[in-house]
Amino acid sequence: MSMEIELKFLLPEYPEQLIEGGELKVMTRHSIDQTYLAIEDGQELRVRKITDLDSGEITFTHTFKDGKGIRRKEIEYNISEGLYNQMIEAVKAVPLVKTRTTAVWNGITVEIDVYTQLQLTVIEVEFDSLEEAESFSAPEWFGQDVSVEKKYSNKIVWKELQKK
Repeated sequence: MSMEIELKFLLPEYPEQLIEGGELKVMTRHSIDQTYLAIEDGQELRVRKITDLDSGEITFTHTFKDGKGIRRKEIEYNISEGLYNQMIEAVKAVPLVKTRTTAVWNGITVEIDVYTQLQLTVIEVEFDSLEEAESFSAPEWFGQDVSVEKKYSNKIVWKELQKK
């Protein structure tokens, strides 16, 4: 089981100028449909349909996460479209849809998520160690650090979406 160590920031605006200026180099762009199958006490099971916006390739994943805060255990693997569809049909939930841009800024890989059903854009950075995450100094354009604010976690955002 791998460890996910991640910081999340509330991005005030999409960094188009940094991309155009070459300071932020876009690597991939994906549309992600994310649905939770089970959520309980720091554990979650979810599935994703991931569409590469440049190639059109579609993949499906199943993920288990365990833990709270910026450091969590994670197991993720690819599944078939048929299995994905069976799980989606079983829960009959509205997927959380986001466009993810993976880019490199200052030698660091960042993921920018623009949620299509909400007025929300975040930027995430993953780290190899807790020490590295704790010593990270985010630039001002990243916005407010919301790494431990539950209302910005994907599972809470997804739960709120189900109420609409």
